[in-house]
Amino acid sequence: MSAMATEIAAFLLAVCGWILVSSTLPSDYWKVSSVDGTVITTATFWSNLWKTCVTDSTGVSNCKDFPSMLALDAYIQVCRGLMIAAVCLGFFGATLALLGMKCTKVGGSETTKARLAFLAGCHYLLSGLCCMSACSIYAHRITSDFFDPFFVAQKFELGAALFVGWSGSLLCILGGLLFCLSLWETSRTRQVDSS
Repeated sequence: MSAMATEIAAFLLAVCGWILVSSTLPSDYWKVSSVDGTVITTATFWSNLWKTCVTDSTGVSNCKDFPSMLALDAYIQVCRGLMIAAVCLGFFGATLALLGMKCTKVGGSETTKARLAFLAGCHYLLSGLCCMSACSIYAHRITSDFFDPFFVAQKFELGAALFVGWSGSLLCILGGLLFCLSLWETSRTRQVDSS
């Protein structure tokens, strides 16, 4: 596979992953629980990084934003920070990738473009790792509470947003690795051409 084709595949993977990561941040269903009646679900409780809500059987939702950032549990603050960092790193990775790809006309010389593509790969790798860490920390807290026999409050299960975040982070990591592979292919081609 040529270096240009590798960069295009890396860019498509990484941008798709970044879009999924970005859509995870405001998503509602990070954790979900329901109270079942005799025939139908009477209430569904769900929560994300910003608020907690309940939806009754008629579909009416009542939400409450978390009152104070300083009063939040530490794991929610860490997850917020990691997710915001993941979105920002992905944005800068996309900008660097557009400048550093061989198929674009901006970015400077071949050496400069290769460095920019490598930096884009590093940004995407970090973005994927931040998102994966945030989703894993949040999921660990949910599963720890769920399987703790002494935890008497409402028990939650993993929400859809966590799975979207994990898949987006994997795509970002794969895209970042492919950008680094394209730099290796470029340097290998230069060595073959010079000999």
